[in-house]
Amino acid sequence: MQELNQLFTSGTIEQSSYLMTVFAMMGAAGLSLIVTKVYQLTFSGERYSQSFVHTIIMMSVLVSVVMNVVSNNAGVALGLFAIFSLIRFRSAVTEAIDIAYIFFGLCIGMTCGLFQIELAIILTIFASIVFYLLYKFDYGKGKDTQILKVTVPENLNHENMFDEIFATLTDYHVLRQVETTNLGTMIQYTYAIRSKKEVKDQELLNVIREKNANLKVSLSYFPTAD
Repeated sequence: MQELNQLFTSGTIEQSSYLMTVFAMMGAAGLSLIVTKVYQLTFSGERYSQSFVHTIIMMSVLVSVVMNVVSNNAGVALGLFAIFSLIRFRSAVTEAIDIAYIFFGLCIGMTCGLFQIELAIILTIFASIVFYLLYKFDYGKGKDTQILKVTVPENLNHENMFDEIFATLTDYHVLRQVETTNLGTMIQYTYAIRSKKEVKDQELLNVIREKNANLKVSLSYFPTAD
């Protein structure tokens, strides 16, 4: 019981027992399960990865042990961090929010490894609520940048013919490429645009078709990085 009481006291304990280390790993594993549950509830990407969920849990547990080892030995700490600097993920993180969840798990492991269990619980609850509220209220949502390709007859060739449309329906636009097509009888313009939140894609396409003699118009989004 004395060791259990020490486990929940604040401050770093100089001589931690094996039993306390086990308690720290159990705390890290339990709290990281909450983190991964929040991640599953708020996931909105294209590719869900079960291995990523497992990674968050395992990293939290492993870091709790590492922090327990290095908490009283600066030399060991420098050596371990030098080794960790050589580690690279084999696959790139596809969503920016995934980086935050990895760091979330690491922070839980660090606090548990330093036996700051109460702080780890507070961190888990507060950060989980923040993550969920950001997802629930869709905070900061905006339109992605799109690629607009417009074909116009050569006799209507005018680079600024769509400027009025863009000024009304988009927040941002820039001409990226101009090329000839159909044996030089047609001109294809490629724009990078970001339409306004209230503007539907079909609405934008219909207005442009009125200007380009109802020729081909395509609108695509930047592909997600692999």
